[in-house]
Amino acid sequence: MNKFIMVLALFAALSAPAWAATQTVTLSVPGMKCAACPITVKKALNKVEGVENIEVNLEKKEALVTFDDAKTTDEALLEATKNAGYPSTVHP
Repeated sequence: MNKFIMVLALFAALSAPAWAATQTVTLSVPGMKCAACPITVKKALNKVEGVENIEVNLEKKEALVTFDDAKTTDEALLEATKNAGYPSTVHP
């Protein structure tokens, strides 16, 4: 019985990264108006655990964010931009 539990625990530990998936979301950030805005948005999003890549486009007023969905959520990204003074929404 102990061996079975140890094998099961080992299997769960080794396969845990397989449960995580990389997600990409586009955030609409309408409050960005100057060259400093994308820098602020990017810094705020970089502080969210699990964020892997960020591309901010001032002209489109969007941020393309790639993240590990096992470590963060869309809601956490929205909260980060809001707390930086740039409320955002998920772009469909």
